[in-house]
Amino acid sequence: MKPRQQRMLAVGLAAAGLAIATALTLRAFQDNMMFFVTVTDVIAGEYPADKNFRIGGLVVDGSIERVEESLEVSFRVTDMRCEMPVSYTGVLPDLFREGQGVVAHGKIDDASGIFVANKILAKHDENYMAPEVAESLAAHVDEKMEQAASGSEECNYS
Repeated sequence: MKPRQQRMLAVGLAAAGLAIATALTLRAFQDNMMFFVTVTDVIAGEYPADKNFRIGGLVVDGSIERVEESLEVSFRVTDMRCEMPVSYTGVLPDLFREGQGVVAHGKIDDASGIFVANKILAKHDENYMAPEVAESLAAHVDEKMEQAASGSEECNYS
């Protein structure tokens, strides 16, 4: 083989290797991508039914229920417009409590309509809230103020 053909073969193999690595990386990103969906959107049925996704909001006061001698806990999350029941089995973060911001990873149980979380994240200090949760809460507080002014308020459960 001539030197020119050897160089062309090396460049071709390097380009093919780079293309394969790029394709595998993009595939991994696609499989592991998790969307944030507001509680109101989940109640309206606008969520990825076949994939895990994240919901976030505030833990409703008085809604935490623990099963005796178990790691099972259920609570409600609100985005200041709608509330959604969440079920979780596992160790909760130390900062998890009523009235605080939380992000739950999981999916909806179609039979019960409960969000079954496989991971719970709580804010890590008094000043921080996940950006998605803060934006969702701010948007729904504005909507709630407008609805209160106009006298109409709804949260359609489906």
